[in-house]
Amino acid sequence: MPAHFLPYGLLCRRGHAALVQHGTVMDILHTDIAVIGAGTAGLAAYRAARAAGKRALLIEGGPYGTTCARVGCMPSKLLIAAAEAAHSAAHTAPFGVHIDGAVRVDGRAVMERVRRERDRFVGFVLEGVENIPAEDKLAGYARFVSDTVLRVDERVEVRAASVVIATGSRPSVPPPFLALGDRLVVNDDVFAWQDLPRSVAVFGPGVIGLELGQALARLGVRVRVFGVSGSLGGLGDPVVRQRARRSFQDEFYLDPDARVLSTTRVGDQVEVRYVALDNTERTELFDYALVATGRRPNVDGLDLHHTSLARDARGVPEFNRNTLQAGAAPIFIAGDANADAPLLHEAADEGRIAGANAARYPDVQPGLRRAGLAVVFSDPQIAMVGTPYARLPQGGFVTGEVDFGDQGRSRVMLKNKGILHVYADNETGQFLGAEMVGPAAEHIGHLLAWAAQQQLTVARMLDMPFYHPVVEEGLRTALRDAAARLQEVRQAQRQAA
Repeated sequence: MPAHFLPYGLLCRRGHAALVQHGTVMDILHTDIAVIGAGTAGLAAYRAARAAGKRALLIEGGPYGTTCARVGCMPSKLLIAAAEAAHSAAHTAPFGVHIDGAVRVDGRAVMERVRRERDRFVGFVLEGVENIPAEDKLAGYARFVSDTVLRVDERVEVRAASVVIATGSRPSVPPPFLALGDRLVVNDDVFAWQDLPRSVAVFGPGVIGLELGQALARLGVRVRVFGVSGSLGGLGDPVVRQRARRSFQDEFYLDPDARVLSTTRVGDQVEVRYVALDNTERTELFDYALVATGRRPNVDGLDLHHTSLARDARGVPEFNRNTLQAGAAPIFIAGDANADAPLLHEAADEGRIAGANAARYPDVQPGLRRAGLAVVFSDPQIAMVGTPYARLPQGGFVTGEVDFGDQGRSRVMLKNKGILHVYADNETGQFLGAEMVGPAAEHIGHLLAWAAQQQLTVARMLDMPFYHPVVEEGLRTALRDAAARLQEVRQAQRQAA
């Protein structure tokens, strides 16, 4: 966009100078805070900076609308909701309820609703962006010239007192899959489908692959889900992960530790050769290969080598997760761009912290980092709370368990699949975290995250009310088990003394 197409109010309000660079006239803009990226984290950073009374400029090179609204949280839940409706309608017989005739899934109608409602959610985001003054927005891709100087599309130079990087992330596709051409899709592409395909091979049973793979299978798509190294839905506890694996394998093909021999484009399909769970070699054709093998932070196009920042092997600046400051520079990094906790609520929190600290720099202060909470909207659901399993103090914690197979309310609803593990500190009895696969995990996860943030002990949690009959009574069973194990530890310590 030529410089004279920049909003006139922006040029007048900020002050307007010109720079001649290699024969090209470039506008110079001055601002207190430059925010690169207008997603969840960027918008939160901008608002925090403005709330602090600072001038802020929001720079965005792509379309407005957050990852969550466009291609993440919301459209995936729309697809999952359709899948749950189809699954429920097809599984009423155990309740003595019989539906005459087969359940029919209209793929075009399913995807039309997904797109329509997705666009509605995006519209809400766009309304918020439209309410931001035009002089506070700049379209284009920013690159660093120095710690506080940015070039935007080689037509505008932005000079700021501090900078917030909130450039988000994108799907990471291993190079061997690229030969599949338009038969290769990522989650972004799924929500543009006009109709459901007949078959899909899903690579990567993480959050995205697991949610979409199960949803497509429930909607009548022939699905195979392949993983590596046994990983599944982000679970770290091997007992919980194995229970989840068995639950999903009862419903659709899932191999979290697959041996895929080749993936080849054959006409308008993808041929996958793999060693199946029964140890036989198979070859199948699929309409698409959905690659859900992770996401990479969008920092590689920022010319960070022009800054003073130290970067890790992925090119992500090293930063303090409590202040979001990168090194000692007036640069802050928030949301998916820092690859720390790629979740919407974390991105919003990080954006607020980064924007507030960018406004008060150099007097940066730790912000509120909430207890960890992650949910996978599969069925059964997965929830992970508090300290990740891999970071629990080895030998310093007990595990309380409940199996949902015989849990009352879960059995009533025929949702009695799964297991919950809660972890407590040996010495203090403080609740450390939990991992769960089972019914109502999204709700139990919230209760447990609140307990973790309040640093409650298991004993204090057991003082809380539990209604009857509810799924949460299973949580009480797990907490009672943890309390009994803590008692055993203390008794053993007394005997040893």
